[in-house]
Amino acid sequence: MINSRRISVVLPAYNAASTLSRTVAELDRDLIDEVVLVDDASSDRTVALARELGLVPICHERNKGYGGNQKTCYRRALELGADVVVMVHPDYQYSPRLVPAMASMIAYGEYDMVLGSRILAQNSVARGMPRYKYVSNRCLTFVENIALRQKLSEYHTGLRAFSAPLLNSLPIERNSDDFVFDNQIIAQAVTAGARIGEVSCPTRYATDSSSINLTRSIRYGLGVLRTCVDYRLSQHGLRRRDYLDFEVEQLPALVARGQAADPGRRATP
Repeated sequence: MINSRRISVVLPAYNAASTLSRTVAELDRDLIDEVVLVDDASSDRTVALARELGLVPICHERNKGYGGNQKTCYRRALELGADVVVMVHPDYQYSPRLVPAMASMIAYGEYDMVLGSRILAQNSVARGMPRYKYVSNRCLTFVENIALRQKLSEYHTGLRAFSAPLLNSLPIERNSDDFVFDNQIIAQAVTAGARIGEVSCPTRYATDSSSINLTRSIRYGLGVLRTCVDYRLSQHGLRRRDYLDFEVEQLPALVARGQAADPGRRATP
C-alpha cells in the first residue's frame, strides 16, 4: 500500500511468455497489493508461466483484442477494491520499477491519471525506438494535443496509472476492443476534467517486445485521428459519440474537488 491506498497492477497479456518473468520480477510486491494478469487467448506458455510465478490468471476463451483485455483487467482490479490501478505491458517494453512512483502521484492526490512517457526527457530513437514509430508518435501526439487542448508528450504508452474513482466514472465498456481504446480512454479522462500527469519511462525495444504490423498501425493511426474528431465535435455539440456521451454530474469524486464549475454540464479541458 502507498498512503493507505490499495494498489493493483494489471497485466494485459498476449503471447508474453518470453518477457513475463522479467516483468513480474521487477514489480515491487511490498508496495503492490495484487497483480492481475488477463490472458487474451495466447498460443504460447503465458498462462502456465503466470501460474508458476504465483499469479492467478484470468483467461479469455477467445481473443477479445487489446482494448477488450484492458476492460477485463480494470473490472477485476476494481472488484478487488483497488484505489489505484497501474497497467503495465508484460512485454517488458516499459519499466515495472516505475509503478510505485506513478501510484504515489495518484495515492497522494496529485493526479487522477499518470502516463509513462517514452518521449519525455530522453532520446527515444537512440534508446531503440524505430524511427518510423517515433515520427508517427510525434505527429499523432501533435494533432491530439491540439484537438484535446493538452500538453502531453505522448498518448501511445502502455504504462498508465488511474485512480479508482476515475475508472469507475468513465464508460470504458463503450470503448473499442482494439488498440484505439488507449486513446479513447484519454479522451474520456479529458472530457471528465481529470488531472493527467506524466513520468519519463525508459524506452526498451527488443526482438521479443510486442509490436503491431504496418496494416494495424495504419488502422490505429486512423482511429486516433477519428477520436480527435469525435472529441472536438462532441465538445461543440455537433455530434454525439456513445463513449464520450456522459455528464460531469456522474463523476462525484471530480465534482467534489471542484474540477467542474457547473454540475450537469459536460466537462471541458
